[in-house]
Amino acid sequence: MRTPRRLRPLGITLLVTLGGLALVVVLAYGWGQRRELQAQSQQASQQLDLYAQALTQRIDRYRALPEVLALDPELRQAVAAPMDAATRERINRRLEDANRTTRSATLTLIDRNGMAVAASNWRLPTSNVGQRYDFRPYVIQAMREGHGRFYGIGVTTGVAGYFLSEAVRDPAGQVLGVIAIKIELSVLEQEWLRAPDTVLVSDDHGIVFLSSAPEWRYRLLRPLDPLAQQQLRDTRQYEGQGLRPFEYERVRVLDDGGEVDRIGEPRLSGLWLWQREALPDSGWTLHLLHDASGVKTAGQQSAIAAGLLWLTLVFVSLFMEQRRRLTALRLRSRQELENLVKRHAEELRTQQDTLVAVAQQADTGLSRRLEHLPQGVVIIDAELRLVAWNSRYIDLFRFPSGLAQVGRPIEDIFRYNARRGLLGPGPIEDAIARRLEHLRSGKPHMRESEKEDGTVLEIRGNPLPDGGFVTSYADITSYKNTARDLRSLADALEQRIVERTADLEQARQEAEQANRYKTRFVASAVHDLLQPLNAARMFVSALRGRLQDAEARDVADRVEGALAAQDAILASLLDISRLESGTLQTRVHDFALHPLLDALAREMGMLAQARGLRLDYVPTHAVVRSDPMLLRRIVQNFLSNAVRYTARGRIVLGCRREGEAIRIEVHDTGPGIPSHRQREIFEEFRRLDDAVAAERGAGLGLAIVERIGRLLQHRVSLRSTLGRGSVFAITLPQGDAARIPAAPADAPVQDDSLLRGCVVWCVDDDPRVCEATRTLLERWGCQVPVAAGPDEALAMAAPATAPQLVLLDLRMGELRGPDVHAALVQRWGRSPQVILITAEQDADTRALARENDWGFLAKPVKPPALRALMTQLLLRRGVSGEE
Repeated sequence: MRTPRRLRPLGITLLVTLGGLALVVVLAYGWGQRRELQAQSQQASQQLDLYAQALTQRIDRYRALPEVLALDPELRQAVAAPMDAATRERINRRLEDANRTTRSATLTLIDRNGMAVAASNWRLPTSNVGQRYDFRPYVIQAMREGHGRFYGIGVTTGVAGYFLSEAVRDPAGQVLGVIAIKIELSVLEQEWLRAPDTVLVSDDHGIVFLSSAPEWRYRLLRPLDPLAQQQLRDTRQYEGQGLRPFEYERVRVLDDGGEVDRIGEPRLSGLWLWQREALPDSGWTLHLLHDASGVKTAGQQSAIAAGLLWLTLVFVSLFMEQRRRLTALRLRSRQELENLVKRHAEELRTQQDTLVAVAQQADTGLSRRLEHLPQGVVIIDAELRLVAWNSRYIDLFRFPSGLAQVGRPIEDIFRYNARRGLLGPGPIEDAIARRLEHLRSGKPHMRESEKEDGTVLEIRGNPLPDGGFVTSYADITSYKNTARDLRSLADALEQRIVERTADLEQARQEAEQANRYKTRFVASAVHDLLQPLNAARMFVSALRGRLQDAEARDVADRVEGALAAQDAILASLLDISRLESGTLQTRVHDFALHPLLDALAREMGMLAQARGLRLDYVPTHAVVRSDPMLLRRIVQNFLSNAVRYTARGRIVLGCRREGEAIRIEVHDTGPGIPSHRQREIFEEFRRLDDAVAAERGAGLGLAIVERIGRLLQHRVSLRSTLGRGSVFAITLPQGDAARIPAAPADAPVQDDSLLRGCVVWCVDDDPRVCEATRTLLERWGCQVPVAAGPDEALAMAAPATAPQLVLLDLRMGELRGPDVHAALVQRWGRSPQVILITAEQDADTRALARENDWGFLAKPVKPPALRALMTQLLLRRGVSGEE
């Protein structure tokens, strides 16, 4: 049994471990709950902002309608004097048409006495015509202040809605009547049903009148005072609806104003996060109830993780403490043994004869001075005979009674142990001789020995000053077992690390391989999609030249515009694929910025003018270092987005100096971008909902901008204020004007008449492209004897059939364009001019065209570009004198 003194440290350790575990679990549980509550509260606030914007935008769509109708002379005349039946019907029809156009609930014209004289629902049994509304707040407010607003249940229709009113005045400013519009907001409740949270809207009395959950509608969030009750009766705001109480228990108030509540009526189980946001100018409050049950789970997970970490730390601490204690015990034992040996040596030097005589007279040779040591100790004299030992030595080796005697040669002890196999393998005499020789040499030694029963002994031997030897035997079995377990644990951990590293490396390789497959798939898919698109654009171009009717040409233009838009989307997808795979090459050099920005301003200025916008460009003399084509792509995307999302106002393009850099900025007066969405708009297929539906892009422009910026190491930035506009900018280094290359010489004037009678071969594996190209070229006056795939072209090639121009596709099934061209040239005996037409626009393909002095066009081909390039190649061949 353990003594109380030994049990006390164990109890303290257990108490500290369990107490610390409880404390850590409690603290981690609370921290996990607070962290999860903070995250959910922030998310709920952001969601609440979106709901508030949607509600405000829906009301703002109709806010200007009463103001416009109040200025209508016909409506003003209708309430200025009594109306006859014909006038009343005309006004009713007009309000009916306006209501059908705006898709509101009702439009009602009310005279100065509060009587409805005309309404858009005049045909229905629940018509407002002839009803009195002078008790309604929106009528009273419009009469007194010029305009009003009010939410309530219609006294005629029994349908709830939001009323906006405007006073109708005569030229002198006197109020003649009121025009009111009713908006049904129930469609918002249907949209809220798709959300997992409960959304509520309450009025200034605390009455819930809009809710995504029907059981919440017409609940009282706080008791009504007598004045509020009388006001509700007078205005008949919620007539026919029983206002039911609401019961809840507040559990916690968060730093951002949110609450954690327990809902009693209507009954909701668990805890709920309640966020509120006041809606300006209406007195309404928007509420969001979010299920907070996940907070408890997050707290439990944090508590479990913290508990496991605490137990791990305790285990490591106990292990280190055990090692420290074992080390200290060994050092203390060694020190005590050395001190004991010194004392014995001194006694042997001064009283050797007396010590030997007393030892010879003893029956057992046990030394009381050695009994307190935990090690087994044995002392021999210079003649290698036993002098003294302790009982621990006898117990360790289980010597029989009478074996250990004072004066017995140590050789007898060795021989007894050798017969039991304790001296190891090999001849017994050799093992005994080695040990005796070591004792005679007087050299200290230390070694470990393992017995048959698994006991591990640490053996230390030290010589005595006047001859003799003292040897200690310490049982270190537990220490060795612990070390062995630790090595096993370390080996297992190392093996797991190796396995995890291999798994991660395999996952990385698989991800890289998947990315390569994706890049190849996108390039191949875009190539295949561009084939029919290229044919379609050529067919449309050929068709438009044959159309005489202006309306038919307009339809053809629209088709060509749609194909161009599709071309832009596919080109954007291909650009993103190249940017992600790192195959897009850059050509960075110094150049003047003004020509690039001036051209963009003129191009986008016409588009902005068509939208009723003004685009201003501030000229610059800056010289920058970048890739002109890629930089043009970035700024063009900035301007395109500004035109698309700006409803009115202007757009400004200009530059600012920023130290040793130039920042190109595009300012607009659009609706602005919320801060929580400013990062996501640079992701693929993400776009705002504020653009005109017909002009929304595919959501790829800013994604390409962000990737090109990273490729060129140019910083792309955004500043935006809701309701005021946005500023997109890119910062790039200044360039050296002295390093700008000289402008190339003017190209010779092109003569389209060279195309008439020109013999052209079209080699492409897509029959639609071949047919469309033949149709287009023949309309230009060219002769196209061959418009077919590579096999048909090779079969028809002969020395006398060589054309003047070859339109050659790069990829045709298993064949490549350059290989087909080489075979055709061998059969023709001459090499005509070549235009390489392909959907692959990488640097290697363009380099191939330059090395062979070929023309290059990217699919889908624009007919004007094809015609210009063909004319230029024919003119160049004529100037060089080639046949």
